[in-house]
Amino acid sequence: MTAILERPIAKTVEETAEAPTTPDRKTITKTVAGKSVTMTPEQADEFGRELDAIRERVFADLGERDATYIRSVIKAQRALEVGGRAMLFAGIFPPAWLAGTAMLAASKILDNMEIGHNVMHGQYDWMGDPALTSRNFEWDSACPSDQWRHSHNYMHHTYTNIVDMDRDIGYGILRMSEDQRWHPYYLGNPVYAFLLMVFFQYGVALHELETERIRSGEISIADKRETLSGIWRKVKRQTLKDYVAFPLLAGPFAPWVFTGNLTANLIRNVWSYAIIFCGHFPDGTQEFTKEETANESRGMWYFRQVLGSANLTGLFPRRSARPDSAKLFHIMSGNLSFQIEHHLFPDIPAHRHADISEEVQAICEKYGVPYNKGPLPKQFGTVIRKIVKLASPRN
Repeated sequence: MTAILERPIAKTVEETAEAPTTPDRKTITKTVAGKSVTMTPEQADEFGRELDAIRERVFADLGERDATYIRSVIKAQRALEVGGRAMLFAGIFPPAWLAGTAMLAASKILDNMEIGHNVMHGQYDWMGDPALTSRNFEWDSACPSDQWRHSHNYMHHTYTNIVDMDRDIGYGILRMSEDQRWHPYYLGNPVYAFLLMVFFQYGVALHELETERIRSGEISIADKRETLSGIWRKVKRQTLKDYVAFPLLAGPFAPWVFTGNLTANLIRNVWSYAIIFCGHFPDGTQEFTKEETANESRGMWYFRQVLGSANLTGLFPRRSARPDSAKLFHIMSGNLSFQIEHHLFPDIPAHRHADISEEVQAICEKYGVPYNKGPLPKQFGTVIRKIVKLASPRN
C-alpha cells in the first residue's frame, strides 16, 4: 500500500479528535513570507476532517474514467517510444534526428512522471491489473523501482521536509535548508545542483545508498552492498539498452541513435529535476524539526504537507496560458504540478488532483494555511536563488 496508509507517525483524525491538549499535541507556528502561520491541535483535527472527506469522496468515485485515462497515457507513451526510436534510425537526416529525439524524450518523461511515479505510488492498485500494480512496476530509469518505493513512497512521503529524516532535502549532496549545518563542502552547492540536474536519474538511483551517512562514518559502503548490487544491475540494463543495443541495431547509423538516446535522457533528467525541485524548494516552502512533528496527528501531517510543497500553474502566468497547453503541461509533469495535492493524497490518481485543487485551496484559506503556487520560471528562479544562497556560511 502507499505511504499515507502506512506512515507510522500520523494518527487518524478520529483517534485524536477527542484527545486533550497535552505537550504531545503541539501548536505549530511557522513564518511564511514574513507572516506567522499557526495551527493548533483543535484546528488540525478539523483541517484533517475536511481533507479526509475529499480523499474519501474521490476514492468512492474511482472507476472506468481513471482506468481509461492511464491506459491511454501508456498507449501514447509506447507510440512515442516506437516512433521516436524508428525516426532515430534515419537520424542521419537532421529533421528525423530532431523529431526522433523529441518523441523519445517525451516518451521517457511520460514513463517516469505520469506513469511510473504514479503507478508505483499505488494509485492504480485498485484496478487489480498486474501491469499497473505498484509492487510489480519497473520504469525506464536507472533507479531500481523497489529502492525508489522505499526512499520515496515511504521515507519522503512519511517524513516530508523533516530535517535529518527526509533525504529528499538535498538528496544527500545539497544544502537546501538553513537548518542543515553548513560545511565547507557546501561551497560547491551550485555545481552539485547542476550535476544532479544533468545526471538526475543516477542521483535518484543513488538515493537509497544514503551517501551522507557513509560520509559521516555512521555506516560503511559494505553495509550497502546489496543496495549497490541492485543499482548496478539496473544501471547496467539501462546503459546496455540505450547506448549499446539500440545503436548496434542501427548499424551504420549508430552514432545518431546513440546521441539521440543520450539527448532524450538529458531532456528527461532536466525536466524531471525542474518539476520536482519546484514542487519542494521554492520560496515559502517550510522545513520541520523532529521535535515539532513528534506524535503528530493526521491533521498536523496534512498541515506539514501543504507548507512543505508548492504547485506549478504552468510555463507562463495563468492569465496568458491556453487551457489545452496547461493541460499538456500538467500531464508531462506527471501532475506533480499539483505537488500540494500529491503530498496530501499520494495514492489518489494524479490526474484527479486538478479536479480538487480549488477545493483544497479554499480549505487552506479557511484555516489560514498558505497555498504556494506559481508559474515554473518564477518558482525555479527562487529554487536557484536558494541553492546559491545556501552555499554561503552566512545563511
